[in-house]
Amino acid sequence: MSDAYSPIPELNLLKEFQDSLGGQFFAPGFELFEYNKDVDWFCGDAPDAYLDRLIPFAYATSSGSYYALWRCDDRTDLATLPVIFFGDEGDLWVEACNLRELFHLLAIEPDDPEDRARLASARQRYHVWLQQNFGLTPLDNSEDVDGEVLAEYTRRFAVWVSEFASADLLDHVLSALDLDIPTS
Repeated sequence: MSDAYSPIPELNLLKEFQDSLGGQFFAPGFELFEYNKDVDWFCGDAPDAYLDRLIPFAYATSSGSYYALWRCDDRTDLATLPVIFFGDEGDLWVEACNLRELFHLLAIEPDDPEDRARLASARQRYHVWLQQNFGLTPLDNSEDVDGEVLAEYTRRFAVWVSEFASADLLDHVLSALDLDIPTS
């Protein structure tokens, strides 16, 4: 049996990096947690076949928001799945098209000057790690991601949720995603 954090090499590398920081954060509120942790609070009584398509892996904020990979199809490279942000106050959006894009986004300088100062040393190490492991340099801002691809994943996510969601959950999801109705 493997001692790996997950079946995803990219996440295993990030876990090793996170552990090397000795409890320091490199991005505000971001912290890997138990791979594939239970998220049934989002979907309520959805059948397991649907819940199994969400793979939670990290806190996105210090207040309980988290990231999950969404198995939008049956691809075998899980690192290429879209990353969904589930906010602790009901926010919901497609954060990134894949893990590498999320890693890129995590490298963006925080807006809060206190966060910038507090995280500076760990962020510098993260930037080096990002370059060494993936050949990526930090983005200037989140507008550098492919908005059209994110919009398509957002539409597909809403359609997927409409397959199992209660009317209330679907209304919430459509509102959070700023969509009127899911279309196929």
